[in-house]
Amino acid sequence: MSTRTRLTLLTATTAVVAMAMTGCVAGEGAVAPEPTEGAEWSDTTLTLDFATYNPLSLIIKDQGWLEAELGDDVTVEWVQSAGSNKANEALRAGAIDVGSTAGSAALLARSNGSPIQVINIFTQPNWAAIAVPTGSDITSVADLAGRTVAATKGTDPYFFLLQALAEEGLTLADVSLQNLQHADGKTALETGAVDAWAGLDPLLATSVYNGAAEIIYDNVDFNSYGFLNATEDFITNHPDLAQLVVNAYEKARLWALENPDETAAILAEVAGIDIAIAEATIARTVIDIDNVPGDAQRDVLSVIGPIFVESGDVPNQELIDAALEALFNDTFALAADPNAIA
Repeated sequence: MSTRTRLTLLTATTAVVAMAMTGCVAGEGAVAPEPTEGAEWSDTTLTLDFATYNPLSLIIKDQGWLEAELGDDVTVEWVQSAGSNKANEALRAGAIDVGSTAGSAALLARSNGSPIQVINIFTQPNWAAIAVPTGSDITSVADLAGRTVAATKGTDPYFFLLQALAEEGLTLADVSLQNLQHADGKTALETGAVDAWAGLDPLLATSVYNGAAEIIYDNVDFNSYGFLNATEDFITNHPDLAQLVVNAYEKARLWALENPDETAAILAEVAGIDIAIAEATIARTVIDIDNVPGDAQRDVLSVIGPIFVESGDVPNQELIDAALEALFNDTFALAADPNAIA
């Protein structure tokens, strides 16, 4: 069994204490603990999510890299996330150690007291847009006033909707929001139960591809990055496993860039969609990006944060500011080594 990515708890604890003594915010300029050869893993179970909106997670699960690295010593458990809100719920409940969400969803969760930090950026997707049934008389965001709109609260499509409405001088009070999980929102749109849907790929791409829906508004600037999040407890007590996961993500990034067709095929199989839809979804996803969480993501969330306060999703701006200060932990991304995964 490989020991190249293992860290002792003693080394990890020392690093955490050292950061606390120097007043350094976790991840901001921190140096990852050095691996110690021959050390045992810090836990016997690693639980993380996979999601169709996170293609790198699908690759890691499909290739079995974590299982190969951890061998019989650590059981790897995979839990599917149907949306960022579900991943956040699982993180807060301690049901998973690492979960993937939109950046906006991570900020919302942290602002409302969830003890999570982003440890890696997995993609910059253009995954949300507003769709209506094909042939609808709704042709613009302004036309949504007085209409019924489906969206999953706590996810990027929901925040996309808030920003799109604000751009037109509208708020949630001007529409009738139906809080539905992504798949249910797709069904509601296609059956005529709602007038519009703030949807998420690949479900959104599927509905458009099948001719059931058409996109009336698409804006990549309203999409936040894909965040890989972990609980503070996991980061503090199991940094060896956190680093292993981030290493695997960086290996998956390189694999996806070298194998776009195979990446689309994995997505198509997991999501149960046509390969053409999967290819279109991957094409709309920027995979070749800097994985280190920092200023680029903070800038995006600084724009989204005040909208949370206006919509009532976060009580005040002070909570947003505090969350932005504590959310980013770049320690593991800076130390990421895809070659450490056999």
